[in-house]
Amino acid sequence: MVQEVFTGTLIYSHLIPAILGFFSLIFICNGIMDRERNYTIIGVVLFFAAGLLPFIILPFML
Repeated sequence: MVQEVFTGTLIYSHLIPAILGFFSLIFICNGIMDRERNYTIIGVVLFFAAGLLPFIILPFML
């Protein structure tokens, strides 16, 4: 039981935000360089999701 909770919290607190943050920077840079407003907006939304999702998901797991 403890191992599953530890693995779940590790995934949601460290791995998913890092992945979302990486892709958000890719989308933001690509959107700004190519002047694609949609890519820039997707990147900003992913960036905020990477920062806020752990605070939304983790209280339900713990």
